[in-house]
Formats: sequence, C-alpha cells, structure tokens
Amino acid sequence: MKYAADLVIKTGPSMLPPRWWPLWKTSFYSNATMNLIDSLLTAMTLEEKIGQLNMAATGYAITGPILGDEVAENIRAGRVGGLLNLWGREAIAGLQKLAVKESKLAIPLLFGLDVLHGHKTIFPIPLAEAGLFDPLLWERTARAAAIEAAGDGITLTFAPMLDIARDPRWGRIAEGPGEDPLVGARFAEAKIRGFQGPDLAAGTSVAATAKHFCAGGAATAGRDYAAVDISERTLIEVYLPPFRAAVAAGCAAIMPAFNSVAGVPMTAHAALLRDYLRRKLGFEGLIISDYNAITELMQHGVAADLTEAAALSLKAGVDMDMMSGAYVRCLPDALARGLVAQEDVDAAVRRVLKLKQNLGLFDDPCRRVAPAEYLAEAQRELALDVARRAITLLSNRDILPLPANLRRIAVIGPLADARAEMLGPWSAAGSPDNCVTILDGLKAALPYCEIAFNAGVSIDGVDKGGIEPARALTADADVVVLCLGEAAGMSGEAASRAAPGLPGRQRELAEAVLATGAPVVALLSSGRPLMVTWLVERAQAVLATWFLGDMAGNAIAEVLTGRFNPTGRLPVTWPREIGQIPIFYAAQSSGRPADAGHRFTSRYLDVPVEPLFPFGHGLSFCKVKLENLRAIPKEFNLKDQIEVEIDAVNEGQLTTEETIFLFVHDLVASVTRPLLELKAWEKVALAPGQTKTVGFKLAAECFCFPDENFKPVVESGAFDILVGLNADQKSMFTTRLVFVGGGA
Repeated sequence: MKYAADLVIKTGPSMLPPRWWPLWKTSFYSNATMNLIDSLLTAMTLEEKIGQLNMAATGYAITGPILGDEVAENIRAGRVGGLLNLWGREAIAGLQKLAVKESKLAIPLLFGLDVLHGHKTIFPIPLAEAGLFDPLLWERTARAAAIEAAGDGITLTFAPMLDIARDPRWGRIAEGPGEDPLVGARFAEAKIRGFQGPDLAAGTSVAATAKHFCAGGAATAGRDYAAVDISERTLIEVYLPPFRAAVAAGCAAIMPAFNSVAGVPMTAHAALLRDYLRRKLGFEGLIISDYNAITELMQHGVAADLTEAAALSLKAGVDMDMMSGAYVRCLPDALARGLVAQEDVDAAVRRVLKLKQNLGLFDDPCRRVAPAEYLAEAQRELALDVARRAITLLSNRDILPLPANLRRIAVIGPLADARAEMLGPWSAAGSPDNCVTILDGLKAALPYCEIAFNAGVSIDGVDKGGIEPARALTADADVVVLCLGEAAGMSGEAASRAAPGLPGRQRELAEAVLATGAPVVALLSSGRPLMVTWLVERAQAVLATWFLGDMAGNAIAEVLTGRFNPTGRLPVTWPREIGQIPIFYAAQSSGRPADAGHRFTSRYLDVPVEPLFPFGHGLSFCKVKLENLRAIPKEFNLKDQIEVEIDAVNEGQLTTEETIFLFVHDLVASVTRPLLELKAWEKVALAPGQTKTVGFKLAAECFCFPDENFKPVVESGAFDILVGLNADQKSMFTTRLVFVGGGA
C-alpha cells in the first residue's frame, strides 16, 4: 500500500476511494500536501498514464453488454481511461467497481455515449429541433436527456454536434443546427447548459462534447469524411462561431472532425486545436479524438506509421484516443524517438483526470448509477411539445387544418406505419416500442373517421406491385395523407446521398396517387431537405415532419387536425434542384447579381436561382403581417445600443406564434460582405386580431466583421436593417442606419 501515501489530498477523505479512508487518520497521510491529480501523476507508471488516454469500446448483444476478457484485464491494469457505447446501471456499476476496486490506483472510468437527441426518450433530430428557434426548449431537451443518460451511468455525451451544414447531400446535416452560425452558437450554449447543468458534479449532469471541430459540413461533394478546402474567412465567420460559443459556455470536451481542413487533418491540426482552441480561446477541457481517427492519419498521408500518427495527435492537443489504440501501442516509442515529450503526456493525463474530478467521480464513482429522477409522463409530454413545434408546414392550399367532419382518410406510404424510422439516426437507448407512428396518431386523433392504410411500396425497394392497391384506396377518400421520405439510416453518419430525393419507388407511388385528383397532404420524414419540387407543385399541402422521435405520430396528428397551429421554421435553405447545392441565404455579393432577364449574370439557364423555400420559411394556419419598422438612433457609434421595433399583426382567426428574424447588410465594406447576416430573432405569440410590438436591441458589435487581416472592425458607413418572417429579401422591411465611428 505504499502508493497510497501519494494519493492523499488536502480536502479530506471524501475524495478518496472508500478503501483508503482509514489511512486518512494516520498523521503521515493527513500531513500530505499534494492535491489529488498531482498525487496520481506522481504515483503513475508510464503505462498507467497512457492508459488514461485510452478510450475503448464495448458493445451490446440482444442479451446485454459484450465485454471481452482483454478489456476487463486492461481496466484492472489501468490501461483504459474510458469506455464508450455502453449504458445501463448494472453494467456500468460493475465496470466502475472493477476500475476502483481491482486496479492499483483506483481511478474511475469515463463512460461516453452519443446522446444527440434523447437517451431513452427520443426527441426530434437536432436539425428539426433547430427549427423551433427556441433556446429554452433546446436546453430543456438536453437536460431531460442528461437526466436519463446519467441515471444509466453515462458521464460523457458526444454532443452537441455543431457543424454548420449547407449541403443536404451530407447525411450529418441531420445532427446539427443547420446553416447559420448565430443559430449554431445559440444552440451550442443551450445544449451545453442542458447537458451539464449548473453543477457538472451533480448526479444528473453529463459532460458535453462539442463536435466536430471543425467544418465537416463543408465536406467535398457532401461526402462524409471527405476533405474540406475553404477560405480562412469562411472558417472564421461561419464554422468557428458555434465552437467559440461552446467554449465560452464551459463545454467539458471537444472532438476534432475526421476531415482535413486546407490539407491538414483535424486530428493533427495544431494550429486550430493547440493554438486556436487552447491558446486563443483558453479552452482547458478535454480533446477526444473521433472513432479510430488517429490511425486514419496514415490514410490521410501525413503520418508514415502509427507512432508518427500518435505523436502528431498528441502534439496537436488530442488528449484521449478513441478506439485506435495508437496511444497505448505507440506513445512509448514516440517518447523514445523524441517525437513527443513526457510533459506532453502528463498534460493530457492531467486533463483527463481533471474532467473525472469535475464530474465528481473521485468522490463517488457511481453517483450517476441511480434511478433517474424524472417522471416518464413528463418526458413524453416534453417530447410531444417539441415534436409538434418542429413540424414545418411548407405549403398549404387551404386544405389544412383538416375539417372535423371527415368521413374517410386514405393513409398511404412506407413511412406511415414505420415505428423505428420515426426515431431517426443516433437514437441511443431509445426503443421503437415507445414510438407512436403516423398511423397510430391519426387513429387516436380521429376515432370516428374511417382510416384505410396501404404502404404501397417499401422505402427503398424496387417492387412496384403495391402501387395499384394503394392508389385504389383514394377512390372514396375525403383526403389522402401521403407518408414519404427516408429510412432513419439514410441520414446521419456515413449516409451521404448524391441524389437526396425520394428513394426507391416512392415517386412512382406519389405520382399515381396525385394522378387520381384526390386531395393530397404529403408528409416528408427525413433528416435533410429532399428534392421534391414536383410534389410541392402538385400536392395540396406538404409538411416537413423530419424524424420527430417517440411522439411523432401524435405530434403530426395534432398539426393536421388543427389542434396545434404549426410553428416550425426552416433552419436551412431548401433547394429546388440538386444543382443549386450548396445553397444558403448568406451568400456574398456578386458583381453581376442574378437577373432572370439578362443571361450574363449569376444565374442558371434551366432553373431559377431562388430556393424552393428560404431559410426561416414556415407557414401557420394564420397570416401574420409585419408593419412599421423603425430604429433609433439613425446614426450610431461604438457605445450606442440600437433599438429596432416592428409591429406584428395576426390577421387570422386562431392564436398563433411567429418567429421574426432581423438581418443586417453592410452596404460598403473593405471586403465583400454577405447579402444578409442574421443578428437576432424573436418569437411572438398573437391572439386572433392582436397586434404586438416586437423589439430588438443591437450592440455595435453586431456590425463587426473581420477585416482584410482578420481583425474585428466596425467600419464607418451605411448598414441596412432588414426584418422579416424568413430570409426572402423581397418580403422584408428595411431601414438604414449609419455608423459614424467613435465612442468608448
């Protein structure tokens, strides 16, 4: 027990493993002055230090967790610092006890899992949830997920995913906040508050991992893992802001992306990991590699062997190696070859131990292995509220809400009764058994209406035999609810699609139904915008229902029947054709702006340049009119705060909720600026016929941008303030301000 002398800390025995408490009473140990982390570092062998930098995986079979003898032995020997892809109180408690009772230094393990949009209760995918434009609800769903995950023993979630994405071919667009960096920053702050809570050591908190740092959403041709080659300006203005916000919000960990940026793989990108994150932003938390990413540095072509790969990653700032085994196998060799120094290893180990200390694991390694402190019914109520708010009504030709006197509905399509698909990608510990399908929801909401169902085709199959029986259901139907889209596995990681339309024979099914002349309401279940211009042009209504989670069917039924007035707004621009991709509202000015009447302008010969639906688009069952935009002062300097107001009028007969967006455009600047930059948004609830004044307050920093040398500057001159219900500039109200310089 000699090593125990080096493990005593100032604060008393509560921070020691229970088997050490009796030793605390001796004068030798109580006079020790070293803190816990320094003591552990002093006691560790090199093998044990590197073990703390190793995150291994477990898995699940139908009967429970799979844990090989090798992993168990490595835990006993101190060669594992954390495990991933395991959950469940008994399994995690058993492994944690193995670490603290049977390893020499009794260092507890981290347990990590991708909890992106719920743990057992599954909420809408992040892209759908971003369409709420509601940071409070973003935080609440993360808090609910954290409570469930922590109760299952999870200490670390690999979320939030903060990749700005402007290419719907990229499958991981489903996992993030959409195309706008301000939305991404607010999403980051809310999710980190929710996951980590006010006290990271609390039994209901989990450490958040901001990922993937950075620019994965700009992958070449929308292919997952592909290289990224973007300008420094785009990196600074578009892809870094969510991570700056995450660091400022206190995120515990950051995960580098798989991709390279300007020729340097992110797992070895010292300029961005070490210099930018660590030194410029002051990030002191843990940097964890993505799955096997260190080994892949050889495939990138920047490391000749695994030892070089391990050295590059550690020197760049990657503390923990997820699943490649590169650190365990090769850091001793890297030290011997002088590729890394002992202080590099010690610094990384210190950060791993610090996170474990911040999580309270040294005080009570199993504090999260306890029954979750929540009511299942409350979780499902929250899931329902968020799901119905995430639905975006894309088009409506006076068919919705459905009338109360419906006699017969034909429900057609492969997503109508697809329980597992409603969960979407990364559904963690969620179960299809808990999910309400669209068919279930409609039957529950309309018990006196005859509902006939036929899938017609499978999601991506080639068999067309079911199309005619499905079409026949429309003959005597008052309305057809056409349920189309993707399978859950067609979105998320490794789910890029070169042609993100309706897979399989679904278009043929839809064409057959539309040809009957029956009124059609089309529902699109997906993790991305789908190329369905033809459907929008012909169906009476189209809704983006995304992947809404456990309560999908009930949420959709409430919107279709008018029990809930839809509030979802698009967090991404929705293209009309694949050839428009990438497409986003914040495009930079051109010397020859698009003009349909002039060929030699920035336009297409075959389709309009405008998207099918702009960023922020979303209809409700009421019309809200904006009027009377005003802003003061008209001339401002650095110390001024600008107050902007606009009146919102509900011209409908129902209570409604609207999202109002404020954009800025710098008319003349030293570098080309975007046509629109989102600076704020507000949500307003309006009773029938009600008018409310909606106010915004803008600081001078809202007009700031990186100059030619990438230094922040506000330049004198004119700025347009544009306020509207979406990013369609033609529909906005505009007022002009002038920055005159000066001020404190």
